[in-house]
Amino acid sequence: MNTPTAKAGAGRPKLGYHLKDGSRVPSVTTIISRFKDSGGLIHWAWDLGTQGKDYREERDRAADAGSAAHAAVEASIHGKEWDWDTVADPETRTKAKSSFGAFQEWRQQTNLQITQTEMPLTSETYRFGGTFDAILVQQQRSIGDWKTSNAIYGDYLIQIAAYGKLWQENFPDDPIKGGFHLLRFDKTYGDFSHRWWAELDKAWEAFLHLRALYEIEKELKARAK
Repeated sequence: MNTPTAKAGAGRPKLGYHLKDGSRVPSVTTIISRFKDSGGLIHWAWDLGTQGKDYREERDRAADAGSAAHAAVEASIHGKEWDWDTVADPETRTKAKSSFGAFQEWRQQTNLQITQTEMPLTSETYRFGGTFDAILVQQQRSIGDWKTSNAIYGDYLIQIAAYGKLWQENFPDDPIKGGFHLLRFDKTYGDFSHRWWAELDKAWEAFLHLRALYEIEKELKARAK
């Protein structure tokens, strides 16, 4: 199968992901989020409560800088200009611009190219789907993802490993040789950071377990009605 060359993809399917026979299958994020540990989030909310703070206000304030930088990156990927005036707070705007500038510098240094944006793919073998950006870094085919968060979590690795398998199955003639890239925009400060892994075999193994458990749980729910 030939590698796509178009810049813009179809985006996330509104009706979900389907195999060639019409069967609907879950997405990567649906599978992972079904078993995601929420303990860290609960502790964070509890800790804010002990300080007399409303976690909703803190959540919204914390998301500003990173989300703005992330939005600016998405706009640039699609060849558009981001309106910085939408960020009302001057300090937040400064942090977000700094983060976006760091991304732009990294993009230039690595000769980052996005060959396809929001490309929906399905795996006939493992029966799941996902939508992601296909990228080239230093002229090598890679898988990349951008996150707005205060840390890097294990499920991020599982997610991009699954995206890698989707790519490999659909485009075997254009294998992933450049590894896996994760770009993070810090929620609070808008800091930009980059992580890279040559392989994520264990993360893919974890996804396979989650995929199997997803089906088992669905059957158990049906029997428990």
